[in-house]
Amino acid sequence: MSHHIVEVIHLQHIYPDGTIAIRDVSFRITHGESVAIIGANGAGKSTLLQHLNGCLEATSGQVRIGDTLLSKGTLPDIRRTVGMVFQNPDDQLFMPTVFDDVAFGPLNLGLVGTEVEKRVMDALIQVGAAHLRAKPPYHLSGGEKKRVAIATVLAMTPDILVLDEPVSGLDPFARRQIMTILQEFNHTKIFTTHDLNMVLELCQRTIILHEGEIMADGPTGDIFQNDVLLAACHLEKPFALQLCPACTGAAGAIKP
Repeated sequence: MSHHIVEVIHLQHIYPDGTIAIRDVSFRITHGESVAIIGANGAGKSTLLQHLNGCLEATSGQVRIGDTLLSKGTLPDIRRTVGMVFQNPDDQLFMPTVFDDVAFGPLNLGLVGTEVEKRVMDALIQVGAAHLRAKPPYHLSGGEKKRVAIATVLAMTPDILVLDEPVSGLDPFARRQIMTILQEFNHTKIFTTHDLNMVLELCQRTIILHEGEIMADGPTGDIFQNDVLLAACHLEKPFALQLCPACTGAAGAIKP
């Protein structure tokens, strides 16, 4: 079995205050898939993602990466395979310079010298941020921070890329830059987002979470055509699939 496979089996997560964030969630994502996990605020998306590389420990259920069951003992190996980009890049950028931040992971893998330099520069070039290598992270714009946060993960050469709201708060140019990075990542990628046009463009498969449960899992095009499902989960069609009211008549037909 490919180590790129992500399998979640009857996962449940209950926070210390008793809030049930994830309820009996199961799915399987295979090598090379691009999968969006969408839902309204509070649906459990971020909580779910944080189980995929052990940032959170499940109350019950299992996470497997290939044949490896995620546990405290396997956590180092899992995190070499599954790279996690958090919603807030400030949660990942804490070193004096961009170079130091991107080098942190490879150094912890035991790499040294020119190996580290190559990993860092390859990752920064990949995200279009090589010119930022000497800058302190707190001097970066929001879009620059997002790109550098992704570079810190790419420098670890993960087989699976997991991202929480990678384009939230970005201007259109920065959004397009991040989307291009994701398009060029050839392995498995899983991300949450409220940007459903991005989902339509990048993902063949979409999972809808609602109140901690999977309400749908299937082809993105099919899911976005199900108006009843979207309404029940407090979602709307991507703008790209919505007809412009000014271009339609009272019956919804396109005006000549």
